[in-house]
Amino acid sequence: MTTTPKTVTFENAVPTRPLGATGPTVSALGLGCMGMSALYGESDRAESIATIHAALDAGITLLDTGDFYGMGHNELLIAEALRTAPAAAREHALTSVKFGALRTVEGGFTGYDGRPAAVKNFAAYSLQRLGTDHIDVYRIARVDPDVPIEETVGAIAELVEAGHVRHIGLSEVGADTLRRAAAVAPIADLQIEYSLISRGIEEKILPTARELGIGVTAYGVLSRGLISGHFTRDRELGAGDFRGMSPRFQGENLDRNLDLVDRLRAVAEAKGVTVAQTAIAWVLAQGEDIVPLVGARRRDRLAEALGALDVTLDAADLAAIEEAVPADAAAGARYPEAQMAHLDSER
Repeated sequence: MTTTPKTVTFENAVPTRPLGATGPTVSALGLGCMGMSALYGESDRAESIATIHAALDAGITLLDTGDFYGMGHNELLIAEALRTAPAAAREHALTSVKFGALRTVEGGFTGYDGRPAAVKNFAAYSLQRLGTDHIDVYRIARVDPDVPIEETVGAIAELVEAGHVRHIGLSEVGADTLRRAAAVAPIADLQIEYSLISRGIEEKILPTARELGIGVTAYGVLSRGLISGHFTRDRELGAGDFRGMSPRFQGENLDRNLDLVDRLRAVAEAKGVTVAQTAIAWVLAQGEDIVPLVGARRRDRLAEALGALDVTLDAADLAAIEEAVPADAAAGARYPEAQMAHLDSER
């Protein structure tokens, strides 16, 4: 079951949430744009732009990207979508940009660069590609192990002082790094994976963020489509789709994880909603300081995700979801081993 997109004005748009104690107020759902340019195989440019337009029209204000998504392609795509959107929607749009990932011509990843000079270099290129004079939230994608986080955050703080960046964010950092960064400058939000089957932040990271007044933008709320209700055991992944290397999509792990989805489907059907809507609504229900990012690449998937905003989960619903998909029930790590090694949040 999917919902039909509705045209709304910004006076009665989707609900909003504050992005931490010092960040902007944003729509309760954000649009993650990565898949429109990279890592999920081929995408349709026209449909991608139409999806961004539909998101803005529905009242979504937060657009999330990275300068390394398609080596700049995603930022240029967002710039085109904003340039061709109605003025009112364009004025309400906020950009959240990750930087720092080093790429090869072939598309490989070779590390991260958080040196202050590099931070300002990355920002200059992003501003040019986005066609704007400022970035709303700016963050390094992964901590550079050779550069203290204080230096990286300090460089972003200088960009804030100069007016090129509005707010500082972080991505995939642990509780200790979060504290060190927050001692340098105000941190609006932490972007980190959080879903029914990725709940590692609940023990230390989320409580620390809340103590410090730092919001959370949760990516992977559908675990890259795994718990969307649309992924099947016999699906063949195309070339360039990184899920082909993801442990949770392999062999017995995939079977076990899709068994969890089947159990979640029973809960969803009892409420008359979709699996994806249930999974997104669960993240929304974890706190007003959490903003889920939905990685919709098509308007129909976006419409379904927006339907999660109308789903109310009471105590009985939450208990049923927890019973269907207990914490730590997922089979397989969320990234291949080499990528897990880059996650400060997993140390």
